[in-house]
Amino acid sequence: MEEDKDGQSQRRFTCKFCDFSASYTYYGQKPPNTRAIVLLEECFVTKDPFSPNKEKFLVLGSHCSLCGKTVCVGTECSLFYTKRFCLSCVREHLEEFPQQIQAELKKKKQAQKTLVTQ
Repeated sequence: MEEDKDGQSQRRFTCKFCDFSASYTYYGQKPPNTRAIVLLEECFVTKDPFSPNKEKFLVLGSHCSLCGKTVCVGTECSLFYTKRFCLSCVREHLEEFPQQIQAELKKKKQAQKTLVTQ
């Protein structure tokens, strides 16, 4: 493992869907150097490179709670609804999600079709 300039271990996060890749410094629910922050899921986290504040961090992604694939938090790759789900699993189990989520995904799908046909 590499170390960054602060001496922290650098590991690599890669989304299985979009191939987004970045170094992460922590995996879990309680990022280091944060006071009272507890994340709702086990996440891959990195320090915010745009902030000098050590408490600032970015969540890169997590594991899909159904298939276990590593996915980024991008809306094209995953959805968080009580747990993280990759969009493949969301589509496969769409009827098990609340109506509001189903409606949002249908709107998104329609918008994508409109962009493709233009």
